[in-house]
Amino acid sequence: MRRSLLVLCLAVFFAPILRAQSDFFEAGLYGDYFRFSQTDTNFGGIGARVGLHVFPHVKLEGEMAYDFEQGFIEHLTDLSGNLVLAQSQMHILHGEFGPKLELGHGHIQPFVVAKVGFDKFFINSCPVSLSCAASQIANIHSSSVNAVFYPGGGLDAHLGPLGLRFDIGDEMYFNSGTHHNLRMAFGPYIRF
Repeated sequence: MRRSLLVLCLAVFFAPILRAQSDFFEAGLYGDYFRFSQTDTNFGGIGARVGLHVFPHVKLEGEMAYDFEQGFIEHLTDLSGNLVLAQSQMHILHGEFGPKLELGHGHIQPFVVAKVGFDKFFINSCPVSLSCAASQIANIHSSSVNAVFYPGGGLDAHLGPLGLRFDIGDEMYFNSGTHHNLRMAFGPYIRF
């Protein structure tokens, strides 16, 4: 009985705080576009994002995206000096975490983000499927992972708990120098 009374008192005490913080948690899916600058190749994929409201107009977000296989021609030289053209089938796994600063109060809000994380580039014959993406997440090795810094921004439009979001930015990965890559994302989300 005492526990029930304690839980009821805590619920009554925290209800106004939770009501005032109506968008405490945010979750969404998005389509991902990544322009790989080293080969001038366009990648597309899907991703998921979650955010937690920590201060007024500031959310901490974590996201992960899987870009599907994209082929491009590699120019290689064999041991005898002959030029060999080879088709590479590359996938990319992106993972990032950082703050989102919301710059407005209305139904359409601009925002800026600054996230850090990783890009994993891998070449294999894995088919386009969720099990392939899950196996790549489970098999992250430090030798195939590059550090990432992603500054960007975009627009967030919502009506009640449902919304749409568009991001654009420079996903910089670090491997023998800094490599700048255009990245865009668009998709729906829900606020709790």
